[in-house]
Amino acid sequence: MLDLRHLRSLVAIADTGKLATAAERVHLSQSALSHQIRGLEEHHGLPLFERTPQGLRFLPAGERLLALARTVLAEVQAAERDLQQLNGQATGELRIALECHTCFDWLMPVMHRFRQRWPGVEVDLVAGFHADPIALLKEGRADLVIGTPPKTQRPWHVLPLFRFEILAVLANDHPLRHKRHLNARDFAGETLITYPVPESRIDLIREVLQPAGVHVQRRTAELTVAIVQLAASRRGVAALPSWGLQNYLSHDYVQGLRIGPKGLWSELHAICPKALASRPYMQDMAEIMRSECAQLPGIEWLA
Repeated sequence: MLDLRHLRSLVAIADTGKLATAAERVHLSQSALSHQIRGLEEHHGLPLFERTPQGLRFLPAGERLLALARTVLAEVQAAERDLQQLNGQATGELRIALECHTCFDWLMPVMHRFRQRWPGVEVDLVAGFHADPIALLKEGRADLVIGTPPKTQRPWHVLPLFRFEILAVLANDHPLRHKRHLNARDFAGETLITYPVPESRIDLIREVLQPAGVHVQRRTAELTVAIVQLAASRRGVAALPSWGLQNYLSHDYVQGLRIGPKGLWSELHAICPKALASRPYMQDMAEIMRSECAQLPGIEWLA
Protein backbone atom coordinates (compact mmCIF):
# COMPACT_ATOMS: atom_id res chain seq x y z
CA MET A 1 0.00 0.00 0.00
CA LEU A 2 1.13 3.55 -0.71
CA ASP A 3 2.37 5.67 2.16
CA LEU A 4 4.32 8.92 2.50
CA ARG A 5 7.65 7.09 2.38
CA HIS A 6 6.83 5.79 -1.09
CA LEU A 7 5.73 9.22 -2.27
CA ARG A 8 8.92 10.90 -1.01
CA SER A 9 10.99 8.22 -2.74
CA LEU A 10 9.22 8.82 -6.05
CA VAL A 11 9.85 12.56 -5.87
CA ALA A 12 13.52 11.97 -4.98
CA ILE A 13 13.93 9.66 -7.99
CA ALA A 14 12.25 12.21 -10.26
CA ASP A 15 14.47 15.02 -8.98
CA THR A 16 17.77 13.13 -9.22
CA GLY A 17 17.21 10.62 -12.02
CA LYS A 18 19.51 8.20 -10.19
CA LEU A 19 18.53 5.50 -7.73
CA ALA A 20 21.71 5.81 -5.65
CA THR A 21 21.38 9.58 -5.25
CA ALA A 22 17.66 9.33 -4.51
CA ALA A 23 18.34 6.68 -1.85
CA GLU A 24 20.73 8.99 -0.03
CA ARG A 25 18.18 11.81 -0.29
CA VAL A 26 15.53 9.75 1.55
CA HIS A 27 18.08 8.18 3.95
CA LEU A 28 17.84 4.63 2.61
CA SER A 29 20.37 2.21 1.17
CA GLN A 30 20.12 1.73 -2.58
CA SER A 31 19.01 -1.88 -2.08
CA ALA A 32 16.29 -0.78 0.37
CA LEU A 33 14.96 1.78 -2.10
CA SER A 34 15.04 -0.79 -4.93
CA HIS A 35 13.10 -3.21 -2.71
CA GLN A 36 10.57 -0.46 -1.94
CA ILE A 37 10.03 0.26 -5.64
CA ARG A 38 9.76 -3.43 -6.51
CA GLY A 39 7.08 -3.78 -3.86
CA LEU A 40 5.06 -1.00 -5.49
CA GLU A 41 5.47 -2.52 -8.93
CA GLU A 42 4.42 -5.98 -7.73
CA HIS A 43 1.43 -4.57 -5.84
CA HIS A 44 0.12 -2.70 -8.90
CA GLY A 45 1.35 -5.18 -11.50
CA LEU A 46 3.00 -2.44 -13.56
CA PRO A 47 6.59 -1.21 -14.07
CA LEU A 48 7.22 2.33 -12.84
CA PHE A 49 10.53 3.12 -14.58
CA GLU A 50 12.91 2.09 -17.30
CA ARG A 51 16.65 2.59 -17.32
CA THR A 52 18.15 4.86 -20.00
CA PRO A 53 21.68 6.21 -20.55
CA GLN A 54 20.42 9.50 -19.06
CA GLY A 55 19.06 7.79 -15.92
CA LEU A 56 15.69 6.46 -14.80
CA ARG A 57 12.72 7.41 -16.97
CA PHE A 58 9.21 7.29 -15.55
CA LEU A 59 6.72 5.06 -17.38
CA PRO A 60 2.98 5.92 -17.41
CA ALA A 61 2.29 4.14 -14.10
CA GLY A 62 5.23 5.89 -12.50
CA GLU A 63 4.15 9.26 -13.89
CA ARG A 64 0.70 8.80 -12.36
CA LEU A 65 2.12 7.97 -8.94
CA LEU A 66 4.59 10.83 -9.21
CA ALA A 67 1.74 13.27 -9.89
CA LEU A 68 -0.03 11.89 -6.83
CA ALA A 69 3.15 12.22 -4.77
CA ARG A 70 3.68 15.87 -5.67
CA THR A 71 0.04 16.72 -4.90
CA VAL A 72 -0.16 14.82 -1.60
CA LEU A 73 3.22 15.95 -0.28
CA ALA A 74 2.39 19.58 -1.09
CA GLU A 75 -0.83 19.26 0.92
CA VAL A 76 0.97 17.57 3.82
CA GLN A 77 3.59 20.32 3.89
CA ALA A 78 0.87 23.00 3.79
CA ALA A 79 -0.92 21.38 6.73
CA GLU A 80 2.33 21.14 8.69
CA ARG A 81 3.03 24.83 8.04
CA ASP A 82 -0.47 25.73 9.27
CA LEU A 83 0.06 23.72 12.46
CA GLN A 84 3.45 25.35 13.02
CA GLN A 85 1.89 28.77 12.61
CA LEU A 86 -0.77 27.86 15.17
CA ASN A 87 2.02 26.73 17.48
CA GLY A 88 3.92 30.00 17.11
CA GLN A 89 6.84 28.44 15.15
CA ALA A 90 6.35 30.42 11.94
CA THR A 91 8.18 33.65 12.74
CA GLY A 92 11.84 34.54 12.57
CA GLU A 93 14.57 35.99 10.40
CA LEU A 94 16.43 34.41 7.52
CA ARG A 95 19.40 36.35 6.13
CA ILE A 96 20.97 34.73 3.07
CA ALA A 97 24.54 35.29 1.85
CA LEU A 98 25.68 34.15 -1.60
CA GLU A 99 29.14 32.95 -2.48
CA CYS A 100 28.16 32.40 -6.14
CA HIS A 101 26.36 35.53 -7.31
CA THR A 102 25.06 33.80 -10.43
CA CYS A 103 22.66 32.14 -7.97
CA PHE A 104 20.51 35.28 -8.11
CA ASP A 105 19.00 33.77 -11.27
CA TRP A 106 17.25 30.99 -9.36
CA LEU A 107 17.19 32.42 -5.83
CA MET A 108 14.61 35.09 -6.63
CA PRO A 109 11.84 32.53 -7.38
CA VAL A 110 12.91 30.60 -4.27
CA MET A 111 12.53 33.67 -2.07
CA HIS A 112 9.17 34.50 -3.65
CA ARG A 113 7.76 31.04 -2.90
CA PHE A 114 9.22 31.11 0.59
CA ARG A 115 7.59 34.46 1.42
CA GLN A 116 4.24 33.13 0.23
CA ARG A 117 4.53 30.11 2.51
CA TRP A 118 6.11 31.84 5.52
CA PRO A 119 4.83 35.43 5.67
CA GLY A 120 5.93 35.68 9.29
CA VAL A 121 9.61 35.03 8.49
CA GLU A 122 11.63 38.06 7.42
CA VAL A 123 13.85 36.86 4.56
CA ASP A 124 16.56 39.08 3.10
CA LEU A 125 19.87 39.01 1.25
CA VAL A 126 23.13 40.05 2.88
CA ALA A 127 24.34 42.71 0.45
CA GLY A 128 27.77 42.84 -1.14
CA PHE A 129 30.61 40.47 -1.93
CA HIS A 130 32.30 38.78 1.01
CA ALA A 131 35.81 37.34 1.18
CA ASP A 132 34.65 34.68 3.67
CA PRO A 133 30.88 34.08 3.67
CA ILE A 134 31.15 31.44 6.42
CA ALA A 135 32.52 34.17 8.68
CA LEU A 136 29.13 35.87 8.38
CA LEU A 137 27.57 32.81 10.01
CA LYS A 138 30.18 32.82 12.77
CA GLU A 139 29.58 36.50 13.46
CA GLY A 140 25.80 36.14 13.43
CA ARG A 141 25.42 38.42 10.40
CA ALA A 142 23.87 35.70 8.19
CA ASP A 143 21.70 32.65 8.79
CA LEU A 144 22.22 30.77 5.52
CA VAL A 145 25.13 30.71 3.07
CA ILE A 146 24.82 29.27 -0.43
CA GLY A 147 28.25 28.31 -1.76
CA THR A 148 31.05 25.78 -1.44
CA PRO A 149 31.10 23.56 1.66
CA PRO A 150 33.20 24.73 4.62
CA LYS A 151 36.49 22.98 5.45
CA THR A 152 35.03 21.80 8.75
CA GLN A 153 31.35 20.92 9.07
CA ARG A 154 31.26 20.46 12.84
CA PRO A 155 29.31 23.62 13.85
CA TRP A 156 27.22 23.68 10.67
CA HIS A 157 24.42 21.85 8.94
CA VAL A 158 25.41 21.39 5.30
CA LEU A 159 22.79 20.52 2.68
CA PRO A 160 24.32 19.43 -0.66
CA LEU A 161 22.46 20.96 -3.60
CA PHE A 162 24.05 20.20 -6.98
CA ARG A 163 27.26 20.17 -9.01
CA PHE A 164 27.59 22.18 -12.18
CA GLU A 165 30.04 22.81 -14.98
CA ILE A 166 31.88 26.12 -15.33
CA LEU A 167 32.31 27.26 -18.95
CA ALA A 168 34.74 29.72 -20.45
CA VAL A 169 32.89 32.73 -21.91
CA LEU A 170 34.35 34.17 -25.12
CA ALA A 171 33.30 36.70 -27.73
CA ASN A 172 31.78 35.26 -30.91
CA ASP A 173 34.82 36.36 -32.89
CA HIS A 174 37.46 35.28 -30.35
CA PRO A 175 40.41 33.42 -31.98
CA LEU A 176 39.90 30.46 -29.60
CA ARG A 177 36.20 30.05 -30.29
CA HIS A 178 36.63 26.95 -32.51
CA LYS A 179 38.56 24.89 -29.95
CA ARG A 180 36.79 21.87 -28.43
CA HIS A 181 38.00 22.91 -25.00
CA LEU A 182 40.43 25.35 -23.43
CA ASN A 183 43.43 24.46 -21.31
CA ALA A 184 45.35 26.60 -18.84
CA ARG A 185 47.81 27.91 -21.45
CA ASP A 186 44.96 29.25 -23.58
CA PHE A 187 44.26 31.83 -20.86
CA ALA A 188 47.81 33.22 -20.87
CA GLY A 189 47.77 36.85 -21.95
CA GLU A 190 44.01 37.14 -21.48
CA THR A 191 42.18 39.45 -19.08
CA LEU A 192 39.92 37.40 -16.81
CA ILE A 193 36.62 39.09 -15.97
CA THR A 194 35.29 37.98 -12.58
CA TYR A 195 33.12 39.02 -9.70
CA PRO A 196 35.03 41.14 -7.14
CA VAL A 197 36.04 38.20 -4.90
CA PRO A 198 39.44 36.86 -3.78
CA GLU A 199 41.32 34.66 -6.23
CA SER A 200 41.05 31.77 -3.77
CA ARG A 201 37.29 31.67 -4.45
CA ILE A 202 37.58 31.58 -8.25
CA ASP A 203 37.58 27.95 -9.40
CA LEU A 204 39.33 28.64 -12.71
CA ILE A 205 42.27 30.34 -10.99
CA ARG A 206 42.48 27.94 -8.03
CA GLU A 207 41.92 24.65 -9.88
CA VAL A 208 43.34 25.30 -13.36
CA LEU A 209 45.55 28.36 -13.76
CA GLN A 210 47.58 28.36 -10.54
CA PRO A 211 48.57 24.66 -10.77
CA ALA A 212 49.78 25.32 -14.33
CA GLY A 213 51.70 28.45 -13.33
CA VAL A 214 49.53 30.68 -15.52
CA HIS A 215 48.92 34.22 -14.25
CA VAL A 216 46.28 36.49 -15.75
CA GLN A 217 45.19 40.06 -15.31
CA ARG A 218 41.78 40.48 -13.72
CA ARG A 219 38.94 42.89 -14.31
CA THR A 220 35.91 42.77 -12.04
CA ALA A 221 32.20 43.46 -12.45
CA GLU A 222 29.41 42.93 -9.93
CA LEU A 223 26.67 41.83 -12.32
CA THR A 224 26.57 38.68 -14.46
CA VAL A 225 25.16 40.61 -17.40
CA ALA A 226 28.08 43.06 -17.17
CA ILE A 227 30.60 40.20 -17.16
CA VAL A 228 28.98 38.66 -20.23
CA GLN A 229 28.84 42.03 -22.02
CA LEU A 230 32.53 42.68 -21.38
CA ALA A 231 33.42 39.24 -22.73
CA ALA A 232 31.17 39.77 -25.76
CA SER A 233 32.97 43.02 -26.60
CA ARG A 234 36.45 41.41 -26.44
CA ARG A 235 37.45 43.13 -23.18
CA GLY A 236 38.51 39.76 -21.80
CA VAL A 237 37.21 36.25 -21.10
CA ALA A 238 35.17 34.93 -18.20
CA ALA A 239 34.22 31.65 -16.54
CA LEU A 240 30.62 31.22 -15.39
CA PRO A 241 28.24 28.38 -14.44
CA SER A 242 26.74 26.71 -17.49
CA TRP A 243 23.18 27.05 -16.15
CA GLY A 244 23.67 30.80 -15.72
CA LEU A 245 24.84 31.16 -19.32
CA GLN A 246 22.06 29.33 -21.15
CA ASN A 247 20.05 32.42 -22.04
CA TYR A 248 23.11 34.23 -23.44
CA LEU A 249 24.26 31.16 -25.38
CA SER A 250 20.82 30.49 -26.86
CA HIS A 251 20.74 34.05 -28.23
CA ASP A 252 24.32 33.76 -29.60
CA TYR A 253 25.58 36.67 -27.52
CA VAL A 254 28.76 34.79 -26.58
CA GLN A 255 30.46 31.41 -26.94
CA GLY A 256 30.74 28.93 -24.07
CA LEU A 257 33.64 26.45 -24.14
CA ARG A 258 34.50 23.56 -21.85
CA ILE A 259 37.57 24.06 -19.65
CA GLY A 260 39.75 20.98 -19.86
CA PRO A 261 38.78 17.73 -21.64
CA LYS A 262 36.44 16.67 -18.81
CA GLY A 263 35.27 20.15 -17.88
CA LEU A 264 35.71 22.25 -14.77
CA TRP A 265 33.07 21.39 -12.17
CA SER A 266 32.03 22.97 -8.90
CA GLU A 267 29.41 22.33 -6.21
CA LEU A 268 26.77 24.34 -4.40
CA HIS A 269 25.73 23.66 -0.82
CA ALA A 270 23.42 25.40 1.62
CA ILE A 271 25.11 25.98 5.00
CA CYS A 272 23.48 27.12 8.22
CA PRO A 273 23.98 26.72 12.00
CA LYS A 274 22.79 23.34 13.26
CA ALA A 275 20.37 24.96 15.70
CA LEU A 276 18.66 26.75 12.83
CA ALA A 277 18.49 23.67 10.59
CA SER A 278 15.80 22.08 12.77
CA ARG A 279 13.39 25.00 12.42
CA PRO A 280 10.42 24.15 10.19
CA TYR A 281 10.84 27.15 7.91
CA MET A 282 14.49 26.31 7.28
CA GLN A 283 13.56 22.75 6.35
CA ASP A 284 10.94 24.11 3.95
CA MET A 285 13.48 26.53 2.45
CA ALA A 286 15.68 23.53 1.66
CA GLU A 287 12.79 21.80 -0.10
CA ILE A 288 11.94 24.92 -2.10
CA MET A 289 15.57 25.29 -3.22
CA ARG A 290 15.68 21.68 -4.39
CA SER A 291 12.39 22.12 -6.24
CA GLU A 292 13.49 25.29 -8.04
CA CYS A 293 16.98 24.00 -8.81
CA ALA A 294 15.50 20.87 -10.41
CA GLN A 295 14.59 23.10 -13.37
CA LEU A 296 18.19 24.23 -14.01
CA PRO A 297 19.83 22.78 -17.14
CA GLY A 298 23.01 20.75 -16.95
CA ILE A 299 23.22 20.18 -13.19
CA GLU A 300 23.97 16.94 -11.38
CA TRP A 301 22.32 16.34 -8.03
CA LEU A 302 24.35 15.83 -4.90
CA ALA A 303 22.96 13.47 -2.28
